[in-house]
Amino acid sequence: MNLTDPHLLYLPPTALLIAGLALKSPAILRSWKDPHTRATWFVLLFAAAVFVSVTPANIHRINTVTGVPNIAAPWTYSLINAFCGACLTMIITWREKPSPRRHRRIAWTWAIYASVIAALWITFLMADVPHERIYDLDTYYATTPWMREHIVLYLVGYLTSTVVSAWLIWTWISHVHGRWLKAGLVCLQSGYAMGIAFVAAKACAIAARWTGADWDALNTKVAPPFALLGGTLVAAGFILPVAGPFLQKWVREQILYWSLLPLARAIRRVAPSAARANVGRFAPLDLRLMQRQQHLYDGLLRLAPYYDDTLYQRAYQASLDQHGGRTARSLAGAVALRAALDAYGRQQVRRAEGQPAQIAAEVADHLAPISRRMIRPRRVEALHRRLTTHPEAATAQL
Repeated sequence: MNLTDPHLLYLPPTALLIAGLALKSPAILRSWKDPHTRATWFVLLFAAAVFVSVTPANIHRINTVTGVPNIAAPWTYSLINAFCGACLTMIITWREKPSPRRHRRIAWTWAIYASVIAALWITFLMADVPHERIYDLDTYYATTPWMREHIVLYLVGYLTSTVVSAWLIWTWISHVHGRWLKAGLVCLQSGYAMGIAFVAAKACAIAARWTGADWDALNTKVAPPFALLGGTLVAAGFILPVAGPFLQKWVREQILYWSLLPLARAIRRVAPSAARANVGRFAPLDLRLMQRQQHLYDGLLRLAPYYDDTLYQRAYQASLDQHGGRTARSLAGAVALRAALDAYGRQQVRRAEGQPAQIAAEVADHLAPISRRMIRPRRVEALHRRLTTHPEAATAQL
C-alpha cells in the first residue's frame, strides 16, 4: 500500500495551520489569560493535530505503534470533536462580552463535546473492528454494531459545530469592522461550509451501505477534498487577520525603502550631521527604513543654505500646466534638490534674503516621489536647463 502520495495532499493545510500557530504563539505567551487569544490558539492547535493525524501514513503509524487495529479512528475523531468545541468556544468568545451567560455557554459547549469524545471511545471499545482500514473505515464498518454508532456520533458532532459556527459567523460578519478581520471571517465561514459538504458526502456513502448500495466513492474520493479545502480555508481565516496587516505594512515599507534609494545615493556626498549607526542589510526593515529617512533629513539640513525656494516655485509652475499637481511637485522638488546638490559641491550658498532657513515641507514631506524622479533624471535635467538658461520659456511645454 502506497501511503506516501496521499500524504502530500495534507501538507498545504497542515503547513498553514502550523504557520498560524507560530504567528499566534507569541501572543499566547504574552497574554494566556486573554480568552480571545486562548480560544483562537486552541482552535489552531486542534486543527493542526487533526491534519497531522489523518494523513494515511500517520493513521497506519498510530495503529502500528499501539498494536490496536483502527485505534487511529477514535483518536482522530476525538481531535475533530475537540476542534469543534474549540471553534464554538472561539466564536462565542469573539461575539459576546464577558458575562456569566457567556461563561455558561462555553462550559456547556465543552461539556457536550467532552461527552461526545467519551462516547466515541466507549463505542470503539465495544465494537469489533479487527481489520485495519486506512481509507474507507467509515463505509467498511458502517453496518458493524457499535462502530456504526461511533461513526454517526462523530459526524453528528462535527456537523453540529460546522452548521452552528457558519450561522453564528453569518449573523455576526456584518457588524465586524476591519478589512483583514472580515476577510478572515469569510474564509472561516467558507471553511465551515466545506465541512458541511464533507459530512454530506460521508453521510450519503454510509446511508447507501445501510441500504445495501455501494457509494463508497463519496467517502474515499469526494469527501477528502472538501476536508482539505475546508482546513486550508480555516487556516487562512486565522492567518489573514494576523499576517495581513503585517504583510501590508511590510510591502508598504519595502516600496518606500527602495523608492528612497536614488535620492539617498544622490545625497550621499552630503556629510551626515552625526555618525550613522552601523545597521546591516539583514537588520529589521523598519530600522533600515528609519535610518535611511534620518540620513535624508540630515542631508536636507546640510543642503538648506544651498536650496533655492524660488527655483522650486518656478519649476512647479512650469510643470503644473502639463502635469498634475503631484507630478509637478515631484519634478520641482527633484529640480530644486539637484540644484542644491550642485551648489553644495561648489560651496555656493543659494539662499536669498527672506527665504526660509530650511527646505520647505513641499519637498521634505514628499521625498519618495521626488526620489523616484531621480531614477530617470533626463526630464529633471531638461527642466533645470530650461529654467536656468531660458527663464522666459519656463512655462513652455517640457
